[in-house]
Amino acid sequence: MQNIKFRRMVDTKYVFQISGIKNVQTKGKLLHGIHQLGGKYIGGSSYVEGTTHLIVSHPVASEKFLAACAGGIWIVKPEYVRDSERNGKWLPEESYELDLASQTPGATNPIRAWRERVTCGSILGAFQDWSVVLLVDRVEQSVMFKRILTSGKASIYSSTPPSNRHVTHVLTNCMYKRLMSHNAPCYSLDHISQHLFGSLWSEVGFSKSFDTPGSSSQDCSLMDTCTELEADDLLFANLENQLRDHLSKLEHLKRKLVSTEFLNMTTAGPQTQTVMADFSNVSSLIECGLLTEALEELQGALYPGQLPPVQVFHSLMQHALHGEVKPYFYCKFRAVLHDILRKNPPWGSPVVVKYFLCSLQCPQCKGGPRGLLELSVRFCMSSGPTCHSLPGPASPEQVRFHMELQGFLLKLFQFELQASNMGKPAGSRASVLVSTFWSTWDRTTLYTRAVQQLAELLIQASLWALPYTEDWQPRIVGTLHDILAVVVEYWCQEHCQLNRHLVEKGLADLAQCMAILCQDLPPEALQDFIPSIPSARLRLVTADAIFGHTCSQNGIVMGTEPLSLMKIVSSYLPALGRMGGRSPARPRAPQHPADEPATASCARDRGSPAAVAPPGGTRAPEETAAPEVPGGPGLGKENVPRGLNRVNAAGETLLHRACKKDQVETLLRILPLPGTDVNVKDHAGWTPLHEACNHGSSACVRALLEHCPALHLETQVGGVSPLHDALLNGHVDIAKMLLRHAGSSLLQQRDSHGRTALDLVSSPELREELRTCAQEGDSAWDAVGSEVRDLPFLETCSCLLSCLILSYTLVRDLPFYEDPGPQLARTLAAHSAGRVTAGWGDPRLVRHAEDLETLAGVGKYLRRVPPAVRNCQGRHTHILMRQLDQLESDGLELLRNAPM
Repeated sequence: MQNIKFRRMVDTKYVFQISGIKNVQTKGKLLHGIHQLGGKYIGGSSYVEGTTHLIVSHPVASEKFLAACAGGIWIVKPEYVRDSERNGKWLPEESYELDLASQTPGATNPIRAWRERVTCGSILGAFQDWSVVLLVDRVEQSVMFKRILTSGKASIYSSTPPSNRHVTHVLTNCMYKRLMSHNAPCYSLDHISQHLFGSLWSEVGFSKSFDTPGSSSQDCSLMDTCTELEADDLLFANLENQLRDHLSKLEHLKRKLVSTEFLNMTTAGPQTQTVMADFSNVSSLIECGLLTEALEELQGALYPGQLPPVQVFHSLMQHALHGEVKPYFYCKFRAVLHDILRKNPPWGSPVVVKYFLCSLQCPQCKGGPRGLLELSVRFCMSSGPTCHSLPGPASPEQVRFHMELQGFLLKLFQFELQASNMGKPAGSRASVLVSTFWSTWDRTTLYTRAVQQLAELLIQASLWALPYTEDWQPRIVGTLHDILAVVVEYWCQEHCQLNRHLVEKGLADLAQCMAILCQDLPPEALQDFIPSIPSARLRLVTADAIFGHTCSQNGIVMGTEPLSLMKIVSSYLPALGRMGGRSPARPRAPQHPADEPATASCARDRGSPAAVAPPGGTRAPEETAAPEVPGGPGLGKENVPRGLNRVNAAGETLLHRACKKDQVETLLRILPLPGTDVNVKDHAGWTPLHEACNHGSSACVRALLEHCPALHLETQVGGVSPLHDALLNGHVDIAKMLLRHAGSSLLQQRDSHGRTALDLVSSPELREELRTCAQEGDSAWDAVGSEVRDLPFLETCSCLLSCLILSYTLVRDLPFYEDPGPQLARTLAAHSAGRVTAGWGDPRLVRHAEDLETLAGVGKYLRRVPPAVRNCQGRHTHILMRQLDQLESDGLELLRNAPM
């Protein structure tokens, strides 16, 4: 059902028109159902050849109804589309076909009769063999009746036909009835419906459509009017289809390009039979200490379908790990590894998968490929616990061997990812990668113990490699980065088609772990670590988690709404401005990974912001906790207000209800609680701030402004912002508070009637007072970021936000200048995203439309960045400002490229 619902190709067997249904909501639901099942809708008032189904709720004297009956196509009731959508496929039409004879016992349904005759081929149309001279005084009526007659396969002439054609009918309106020319019977226009419906034509009301002599509106009742709202709904539905097709194509391309460097060497196909060949000569050479010769003998005996015994392979690896070989042995061992992979790829062969799992592990501890990887990395790091000790220190040849061993594991995992992308029969059924990082019972979870240990190893290696004293240290860290990226991409691609919500949750869990682990990284390390994450998806969620935790540690309450471009520019940018003026934290010495294993960090509460220090070190004692909320108690159960998680029928939370009743004590108890979203919306879109401004709850407005730096003051519902709401209800004191807090940017907002807040005020004195309050707000806002006090901290936050924006635009495919991007951007500028996407069923498409709407208006948010931050010459802050300017240019370019 899921595949049918999101089918991309339009099914030409289901081409619909609608007649007689004027209700916009009803019509919108029908259009949505048609598009969801892959059908095509043709709008307008005229009948179009090629239509296969006409939807009507009752008989209607319209052009489309008459033409559909004459052409023998399906005329069905709206329930046909609704029931088909509910079942996920097109249902048989017979039980939904309109029946004109249902109220007349013994009568034959003429709609079914004409359809069956056309379908079986006995006739081409209801007017076959008609040669018609059409004499109608009005041009638009003449054209309309031509379409009706043409659909029934009549031959039509406006004057004398060719000599070889005999006129069978002269069809005319009332003013021509006196003419009896062409030696042919002359009929009025109602003869068309009389021929189609026989004795039922008067009972269903068709006789009233043709018998009004001399009326200028005569026959116009046959035309379906296309209202402006209907045209908009059709445009929105077409944009939805185009956007779905565009994103589907991009997703397919990304699956093919996610590993462009993989499979860059020729590999044999999967073997149906694989045997452990006789390598007794190799064993004898090993016993004699001729290790290099043993490798050469083994390499010469490798063929597709033949694998060396695991014991032989482990004997050679044991000597390599202990450094008891010559440098040439390492090169030969690496060549043998790649030959085994080339001639016996694991995808599609459970036997080969099991062989790699058994052979690619420490010969002593048998910890599997992941254990071998950790042993190899820790041996190079010369720190941290390993499964067993190895002789050291490591020689350059040993380090090079271990790097090649780590690279081989990466290459193996990359091959399996590419095999999965190409649809090879590996998948999660036979995969070394899956068996290494997931057990049988946790394959629907990204954040497994093995993946967590890989993340911990990566963070510890990043700390160890600082500063880079050897050129090979970054290569080890890079390999671990790539392995984690392959693991993430493999798991996401295995599950994204089935459950996108599951993928988002898995990424969020891993991002929380990464954020906790990254607290041990100093600023310069974090500024290098986050941009180095190869997976754009993992980089996005990790940067978001770290930035969110950093905001929490600095007393900035972020909403719990999903990440979006609107959240980035409306919440994260103001937060960056606030943190730009933060006092420097007390520095600390970097901690060696061996002193405190990262597993201890992960044992902390991952959901608690207090468990995460801001990037760059521990906060100074006076900055350890978020600013105290007056009256805000601890987080014990006895301090949680009753009804905290209760939402009423209007979608109002306890925050909404407290703000409506000016219950500031309840509000102050809610704000410190984890997960509090101060910008939460009810079913109508109103936020708690809206409710406080509407009901004159001054104390609640003051508390929200003082303790919620990420409060959205510019959210509009039907064009009504909190400032508009306050002035419309006469709460001038609240309006002044808002302006002193946010400045003159609020005065630039317009409601749905184009009015600014000052336009709602009739008193010139009050207008001037409001302008003065706005100027005070501008001065206060400039003072917040008038000086950058902790440049390393600001640089780290700017780096996180820069990576967040870059990753978001990559993952969400923003912007795109080909169709339907520009047209959708202009439509969103003319309407709202809520109006355009009201009938859309795919949350991905709705989110994309909202992002485009934000992109087109991103400039107003950039003005909220303090001058000190905007003019900061730090490298990452400068890059971030350039990115934001480019976002604004992209939004303007989209609107310029849009068709008029």
